[in-house]
Amino acid sequence: MTSMSDMSDTPGTDLPDDPAHEPAHDDGRPRPKREGLAGEYYAWLGQGELRFQRCGGCATWRHLPRPICPHCHSLEWSWERSAGRGRVFTWTVTHRALHPYFAEVPYAQVLVQMDEGPRVLSWVVDVEPDDLAFDLPVEVQFAQVGDTTLPVFVRGDR
Repeated sequence: MTSMSDMSDTPGTDLPDDPAHEPAHDDGRPRPKREGLAGEYYAWLGQGELRFQRCGGCATWRHLPRPICPHCHSLEWSWERSAGRGRVFTWTVTHRALHPYFAEVPYAQVLVQMDEGPRVLSWVVDVEPDDLAFDLPVEVQFAQVGDTTLPVFVRGDR
């Protein structure tokens, strides 16, 4: 189990907390900040593993990472590997870019309900926005965006 005071051997804990030490993004793409518990999440992604926190008190899976279980308030938790399978819960299609990097429109942001319970905001990279459907089975893959690994999804086989 991991608690707030026992995180030294967890991937990502050696990442700098100072945003000034973040790598330069010369291509203009926005990147998530990799610090604290979010840094640990992205460190696992960088190793090709989708992991979520799981409470040591009530066994509830959770995402976004946080130090306290929202169900039982336990401080005990661990990073558990996800099977990487889920279903499309909802999505929204962007037709007008709000950032220069995302100028190729339309594109869909998809909220995936993972089999373990947490929901992940991402993209389904092999399905056109008009072909998305509620409950569409998907499986995780990993996309390298500069120096950051992100979870993306492809149509699943269920």
